[in-house]
Amino acid sequence: WTIILHSVSLSTAKVGKTSLIMSLVSEEFPNVVPYRAEEITIPADVTPERVPTHIVDYSEAEQTDEQLFQEISKANVICIVYSVNNKRSIEKVSYIWKVPLILVGNKSDLVEHSSMETILPIMNEYSEIETCVECSAKNLKNISELFYYAQKAVLHPTGPLYCPEKKDMKSLCIKALTRIFKVSDLDNDGILNDNELNFFQRTCFNSPLEPQALEDVKSVVKKNLSDGVCDNGLTLKGFLFLHTLFIQRGRHETTWTVLRSSFYFLLKIPSDCTTELNHNAYLFLQSVFDKHDKDRDCALSPEEVKDLFDVFPYMPWGPDVNNTVCTNDQGWITYQGYLSQWTLTTYLDVQRCLEYLGYLGYSIIAEQESQASGITVTRDKKIDLQKKQTQRSVFRCNVFGDISSGKSGFLQAFLGRNLMAQKMIREEHRSYYSISTTYVYGQEKYLLLHEVFPDFDYLSDADLACDIVCLVYDVSNPYSFEYCAKVFKQYFMDSKIPCMMIAAKSDLPEIKQMYGCTPLEFCRRHKMPPPQSFTCNTAGAPSRDIYTKLTTMAMHPHVSQADLKSSTFWLRASVGATVFAVLGFAMYRVLLKPR
Repeated sequence: WTIILHSVSLSTAKVGKTSLIMSLVSEEFPNVVPYRAEEITIPADVTPERVPTHIVDYSEAEQTDEQLFQEISKANVICIVYSVNNKRSIEKVSYIWKVPLILVGNKSDLVEHSSMETILPIMNEYSEIETCVECSAKNLKNISELFYYAQKAVLHPTGPLYCPEKKDMKSLCIKALTRIFKVSDLDNDGILNDNELNFFQRTCFNSPLEPQALEDVKSVVKKNLSDGVCDNGLTLKGFLFLHTLFIQRGRHETTWTVLRSSFYFLLKIPSDCTTELNHNAYLFLQSVFDKHDKDRDCALSPEEVKDLFDVFPYMPWGPDVNNTVCTNDQGWITYQGYLSQWTLTTYLDVQRCLEYLGYLGYSIIAEQESQASGITVTRDKKIDLQKKQTQRSVFRCNVFGDISSGKSGFLQAFLGRNLMAQKMIREEHRSYYSISTTYVYGQEKYLLLHEVFPDFDYLSDADLACDIVCLVYDVSNPYSFEYCAKVFKQYFMDSKIPCMMIAAKSDLPEIKQMYGCTPLEFCRRHKMPPPQSFTCNTAGAPSRDIYTKLTTMAMHPHVSQADLKSSTFWLRASVGATVFAVLGFAMYRVLLKPR
């Protein structure tokens, strides 16, 4: 999820809230603790729920009540910290804070008993409290779990699902689950038989239930509800009872997974196929952009982005998006960048894209049967290779290279950012993807660059799945090329995926690589194009020629190496690129309807 999560730690003095934050960041107990920790953002890549998490500390010594209320108004979840060895801090929890979500008992290393007996009455009194966790900043006990529960309180909250006073699910939750039950009831007999339960299970969780697990589920329902099972199938009452049980046992994520499932837009993607937006979806998204681009500058300001996503239950785009796609001089997402981000989401997570289209009302506004009608599933890549042509519009390039070889600079240069502009990017807002358009033979194509983490021993299938491989080495580091050579030999030497070697930082003096042969000899030996010199240390925007070459190779993996070395081939491939880019942008400006 690309929702920004404000986790505000509130507490009385000396209970260790600041130590908790510092222990999370440094993974060790701090010797010196300030009154208040600096605001930090934890990137999505390192969190269990894949959500960027913004943590804000509060100090009574440095801040006013007004500042506290401002932070509370922005927070998605509030963590109230007390000390398990201080009864007064526990008592203060019960009468000062009225709308917390997570209670945090710190300093558990100082006592041998639990504070849960004291806390449970408070939790029962305030329905807003999601959970309580005891931890120790000193021993690093439950530090990660604390922030996991904070995320869970936002992504899988109890409030919309369950009423503690009535000990039953809320009416809107029952209504949504009832609809899912009816969709799963394929023969419309009011009972989910084993086949229908497995259909439901596969749709929500991507795997069927084992026969014994099915019987165990029905057995639990039978013991608690006389009419929960009928004719060896699950009734609606039994189905709803199960979800009530999940929630009561703290397994809210199970019910949320069902509610967020693909029942409303199920789309099966065969292996070796990709997903792209079709013409109708792009037209719809263009109209959405037009509607919210109120100042007609062909870019979305932060306020316009917020207005566009106001119909969503959460903000889907985090600050990393601005470093994934093209932006204007103010750092605002341009029209091209906006469409690129939608293209990226469709390619990487089509179910998420369908969900987003649903929130925007695609099927209603575009008068389509479902969001799935806006998606094109490309044909199997093997067929493209056999026919030596492709109808795809999006091509993925995985970028490999050792640490500090220039991979991140290569991604950002694709978006028009030189080295000076890249230095302005905050580390916590860094993106491992970049996507934009290129033009090959006058045709607009999307090139998706993905920076692969340089862990040679743990490359996953996702790291290896792409249309072209980019191997980046630093010409000024004599040991940089060796990593590229090892990756190529172990993973790509015998594959049909085309590879290109990038000699990065070419503005620096080239140093002989400490390898058995030169990069040029290595490329000749393995029938690759010669290393391509590249630098992003330029006065203006870096050259885009290399990206046209990559897209062309991805589109035509069958092209011979002789052609790849031919300047005429590359000239033909890039003809009209600048003209088409300018015309496309100008055409959009002309077609904007006056408001």
